[in-house]
Amino acid sequence: MRIVLLFCFFFLFLNCEDKQSKKKITPENPVTKINKKDTVSEDPDTFEKLDSRSAMEFFLAYDKKHKENKVRITTDFGSFDILLFNETKFHRSNFIFLTKRKYFVDTQFYRVINNYMVQAGNSDDIKISKKRGKIGKYLLPPDTKRGFKHDRGVISMPSSEIDNPHKLASPFEFFIIQQHGGSHFLDGDYTVFGRVTRGMDVIDKIAAVKTGEGDWPLQNIFIRDCEIIE
Repeated sequence: MRIVLLFCFFFLFLNCEDKQSKKKITPENPVTKINKKDTVSEDPDTFEKLDSRSAMEFFLAYDKKHKENKVRITTDFGSFDILLFNETKFHRSNFIFLTKRKYFVDTQFYRVINNYMVQAGNSDDIKISKKRGKIGKYLLPPDTKRGFKHDRGVISMPSSEIDNPHKLASPFEFFIIQQHGGSHFLDGDYTVFGRVTRGMDVIDKIAAVKTGEGDWPLQNIFIRDCEIIE
């Protein structure tokens, strides 16, 4: 009888130990929830859309974490490098933000005036409109009192086409002054936020193409890549 009781106790002990082993082998890992507001997603599909009310706060925070200020733009006519000014933090951050999301890829130089400027960042392709829609609809205030002038080679941001007495900037587009001697009549109205450091010969080639109605090049000139180099 004692032998039978010992056998039953030993069997129960092994069975309990086996259950504990299985629990250790297959634990239930808790799912860590991430608040999207605490992160900056690189995927526009999961990014919380910006509007004019939220953009300034967003780019102020973005400026503290994303310090890159050198970008290389590759076009059908070659590549050029730009330096973005840290003094114009909202415009620099906006450009880096859009570069990281590959917004500028497949946009075009859609307005070209020789011995004046070339303007880029837009397209008549529906997929560019979809890119904008995923990022959001917002404008940036002008930042014109940093001492930067519209000299040859600088990058500036055009105003939105809407009724715009305060010349709020269209954040998806930019223009580069190609005119020798600069275009200083623009000073004080548009925000200069960077300059070309290499490849002004590429800008000169783009500026020299034939154009049609609205100064749109007769030959489409695409931005094939836009990448951060530092």
